[in-house]
Amino acid sequence: MSNLARYVMIGGFLGAGKTTAVARFAQHLTDQGKRVGLICNDQSSGLVDTTLLRSKGFPVEEITGGCFCCRFNSLLDAADNLTQNSRPDIFLAEPVGSCTDLIATVSYPLRRIYGDRFRVAPLSVLVDPMRAARILGIADGRSFSDKVAYVYRKQLQEADLIVVNKCDAHPAEFLDRLIAALAGAYPQARIFTCSAKDGTGAPEWFETVLTGENSAFASRPLEIDYDIYAEGEALLGWLNCTVQLVSDEPFDGNQALVTLAHRIRAGVADAGHEIAHLKMTLDSRDGTGTLSVVSLVGTDREPDLRESLLDRVEGGELVINLRAEADPAVLESLTREALTSLGGVRATMEHLEQLRPGRPTPTHRMA
Repeated sequence: MSNLARYVMIGGFLGAGKTTAVARFAQHLTDQGKRVGLICNDQSSGLVDTTLLRSKGFPVEEITGGCFCCRFNSLLDAADNLTQNSRPDIFLAEPVGSCTDLIATVSYPLRRIYGDRFRVAPLSVLVDPMRAARILGIADGRSFSDKVAYVYRKQLQEADLIVVNKCDAHPAEFLDRLIAALAGAYPQARIFTCSAKDGTGAPEWFETVLTGENSAFASRPLEIDYDIYAEGEALLGWLNCTVQLVSDEPFDGNQALVTLAHRIRAGVADAGHEIAHLKMTLDSRDGTGTLSVVSLVGTDREPDLRESLLDRVEGGELVINLRAEADPAVLESLTREALTSLGGVRATMEHLEQLRPGRPTPTHRMA
């Protein structure tokens, strides 16, 4: 058995459940006595993902300002930092949800240049069932424009393992139709179904990731038009902000986040745009280590309270990550407006970034 650290990438489009899956996988490995190191990635700073994973006690490094492919040296630095601090047996890396071409720009360079440091696992791509069904044309409902859908399809086209997540939230007949459509469109990939939320079906996927080698799966360069890829990413608006909440009277922080999600969703829908993912955490800093976590993965979907604060609170730190096919300035305006409607809760913006992703320029691209 090689003593090289295993490098695992868990990709997938915005809202697929990657962070929940990374947390589930990390706990699975920890329970087996393995040391893990987690690497989060985003176009900007102030990540809900990092806050959430660190709250669970995992060592986490954060790479901001671009995707793994464009920040390849930062990816290596993150691995070095984790190695110095916790010596992981396994790195779990979550790339930006709008990123693709990961095999040629990340997996291949790691294998060919740094093969003395890492064993590269097969690339997993998670999907949200409803979003995948709409893009594949087997379900009706709001979706993205063609160029954004192009990026989504390219993620699936390069996947070694396609993981249909959130199986606990959909009927078996619907999942069977989706799996058949995915198998027909992307025959190169093995398909798994699981719920990262409750763990159903996850061990089989984990075992394949831990025993398989990337070279045994889809070791081929992705045929991709970088102009369309760049245009598709640039249609997505990005907003990250950190807000301090204060109230003279204790309030229900969980309900405040759900209400805020409803108000942001209504504003985006009224403007005619589609949400890719809205994630929020509220940390009351009460010493319990608990967070309120809300996720919303579509303009016509309902907010999901993933984790809850135990008691009413008088304030805390709110982190908002909003991704939508919309002008980021519009997202900022809608978010600021929503924050003013929290009743007696006063909101002070401490940090805000809004942007459109720039053109991807990989450090390496190897066929």
